Amino acid sequence: MRYLLAIWDGGGATPPNLGVARMLVARGHEVVVYGDATLAADVGATGAVHRPWPTAPQRVSTSLDDDVLKDWECRTPIGAFLRARDRLVAGPAGLFAADVVAALDAQHFDAVLADGVLLGALVGAEARGVPAAVLHGTVYLVPSPARPPLGRIAPARGPLGHLRDRAGCLATNLLWRSGVRSLNAARATHGLAPLRHLWDQWGHAERVLMLTASAFDDPPANEPNVRYVGPVLEDLRSEAEVPLPPGDDPLVVVGLSSSYMAQSEVLRQFAQALASLSVRAVITTGPAIDPAEVPSAPNVVVVQTAMHGSLIPRADLVVTHAGHGTLMKALAAGVPMLCVPFGRDQPDNAARAVRHGVAHVVSKRSDAAAFSAAVRTALDDPVIRTGAAALGARVRAEIDSGQLLAELEALPGRRRPAPEPA
Repeated sequence: MRYLLAIWDGGGATPPNLGVARMLVARGHEVVVYGDATLAADVGATGAVHRPWPTAPQRVSTSLDDDVLKDWECRTPIGAFLRARDRLVAGPAGLFAADVVAALDAQHFDAVLADGVLLGALVGAEARGVPAAVLHGTVYLVPSPARPPLGRIAPARGPLGHLRDRAGCLATNLLWRSGVRSLNAARATHGLAPLRHLWDQWGHAERVLMLTASAFDDPPANEPNVRYVGPVLEDLRSEAEVPLPPGDDPLVVVGLSSSYMAQSEVLRQFAQALASLSVRAVITTGPAIDPAEVPSAPNVVVVQTAMHGSLIPRADLVVTHAGHGTLMKALAAGVPMLCVPFGRDQPDNAARAVRHGVAHVVSKRSDAAAFSAAVRTALDDPVIRTGAAALGARVRAEIDSGQLLAELEALPGRRRPAPEPA
């Protein structure tokens, strides 16, 4: 079968999507990936065919100037939220829809798979009656009166909690409201009826495939087209094996985002903290930060990238920004975490990790002394070690279930008729 996969260069959002491409190619299917020009080599390494977006916004280089969102410039979480809405999720929906429609008109595809934030790609699939699935590599984000508006808020208990969730759903939909106009304009162009809420577009997909663990997403979504299929633990092509510092002290692995989030000073403070402890440490700076900016030590190796898939299972503690990808790799390996959230979905993920008893949290504004104390406390805490082992077993069971491939290969059989022109 032939799949069209619509993705964007979104740091931690990228590897799970590439992992899906690799799975399908390994099964003998053809995969054509529409994605940023910067992803060409990584897509090619999966065996899929890469095509840059003809008109939709994309990164054409790894320069920070070419970043689509530049959300590190925003002074508040609301500002970052609005920027993502206007520059990626809703604002360019018409461009993504047009590119997908053109691709479907030029070549037969059995199904469209779209990163969950590319709502315009889903519009294109709907317009041509091609079955579509959302690939969402983090927790469920659609506003719901049955879920807390933020992951850092615990699930509701009692009438007041449920009232809070209904009010939060209303407030969140108000923030998305101007984006609905952009999305509906794209839908109108292709003869589709308007939607009331922005994320109703997910409800028009045959499947929403949650590339996360249902046990971590509390409470899990229960919409009829949602399926939890477990995380996809893909390493990027550029990552390599790293020699560990000598000795048998506990191993601490540090990774604070694969995209730029102004994390240089935090990495330097962690390097200083780890150098003062009886540990072995590997710090990965990510492609946006030069490892030369972070001081190494006899017990601290600093590299740009590493094969997390083989490194993290050997760790005693993972220090992470609480990006979903790194967090799931640690959980799947049963390794406890110290979370240092910066923004985006990270504070919510960190709060969930604490609720599940698998992590501690420390502020990114801490100094080396505070980071050192936080690492020592996390290493000495048997509760998060036991919690990570238990939740990790549930994560691995979901990964090993085979449900992801079963859903992907059943998708072409759910073809629907294209809509009549408006």
